[in-house]
Amino acid sequence: MQRWIVVGAGIVAVLGPGALYSFSLLSGPLAAAFGWSPSQVTWAFAMANFFLAVGAFVGGVISDRKGPRLVSVIGIALWAAGYMACGFLTQTRNIEIFYLCYGVIGGFGCGMTYIAALNAVMRWFPRSRGFGGGLVIMGFGLGSFTYNAVVKALTPFSALSTATQNYTTALANAVAAHVPFDPTNYLLPQSSVGQLMDIFLVSGAAFAVIGGIASFGLANPPEGDAVYGEQYRGEQFSLPQMLGDARFYILWAMLFLSVFGGITIISSMVPLMRELTGMPSGDAAGLYAILAIFNGVGRLLWGAVSDRIGRRMTFVLLFAGQALAFVSLGNNHEVVIVGISIALLLLCYGGGFGTMPAFNADFFGTKNFGANYGFQLSAWGLAGVAGISLSSVLRDLTGSFAAMTQPIAIILIVAIFFPLILGEAQRQALETA
Repeated sequence: MQRWIVVGAGIVAVLGPGALYSFSLLSGPLAAAFGWSPSQVTWAFAMANFFLAVGAFVGGVISDRKGPRLVSVIGIALWAAGYMACGFLTQTRNIEIFYLCYGVIGGFGCGMTYIAALNAVMRWFPRSRGFGGGLVIMGFGLGSFTYNAVVKALTPFSALSTATQNYTTALANAVAAHVPFDPTNYLLPQSSVGQLMDIFLVSGAAFAVIGGIASFGLANPPEGDAVYGEQYRGEQFSLPQMLGDARFYILWAMLFLSVFGGITIISSMVPLMRELTGMPSGDAAGLYAILAIFNGVGRLLWGAVSDRIGRRMTFVLLFAGQALAFVSLGNNHEVVIVGISIALLLLCYGGGFGTMPAFNADFFGTKNFGANYGFQLSAWGLAGVAGISLSSVLRDLTGSFAAMTQPIAIILIVAIFFPLILGEAQRQALETA
């Protein structure tokens, strides 16, 4: 019974930080509010992903030693404070302040909460790590679905979407015509800017209350519990030992490539959908709000599947699925086909996150899982920077988000070979012990 309380607490704790994946919902309005370019705004998302990895490592080390509760509370406080600070400080129109609040403070807190919840829940499922890790990581993925649905339902958001579309259309036309863009006549009115800032303020307050309460439900299995000793069966690697093992670098590369593909698109999902299909920004945001559920479902689904067919074959399917989705996106403009392609992409992208924690624990154990997997999440942070850099460069050069789909598909096809050179001996030994 206690492990399900921990699972529930973990899922709820990461719902708020999961709104990180809703960035494209607000990136357009932010650009239209302050005259920032799409590339400038997207860099805040890249920074948040980078500092998420830093926060995950720091939080992982602490949670291994002090338990997950304290780390999650601190993480939620930072994530919420970063969001609320955006609501106050971005009215200065200073993008560096936005980077600090959202990218550095918010990203660091997001990573602390993520690793604390994952570290706690993983320890309660020693024989089905994919399912256990997938449960809590599903909460992170569903955070985007939940946040998208709530924000999309807000009355002011419809007006924000319409005004934003005028701005992005004018910008795209200027880029296509190779003429300078003057944002002055297309910026959001001050009343709309205030409404946008209110979304950040209220969101931060909600994250603090909901996530803070949930964090107190996180706990490791107590000594004497049947699960306590079972989770430590098999060899337990310290961080230096893991770094001396070649398998870690293959896992790191796999996570990097999995994130690189998906995050390049997720950071610009709403404008990409609008570009491919011609649908209005509000409709694209509404469709993405629905499709975002696949990001969450994929984490639990593929994590559980990996317990059955093995982590290695699961990652082969995940890379192949992402590659297929990118090929389809680059060659279709029908709303239904684009929607199916994005659903497949999100399903497989989320599946990488749902499966990789168990993959790491299979090889290196759970005793130092927080530090070990926290360090591996540096792949996430660097992939975020690399993927979004590519996205920004191609967007500035071509005026198109779709230009990146085919090169990424090729990269993901090559990535299929990485899991094929790994084994799964420790997981199998645990199950047959």
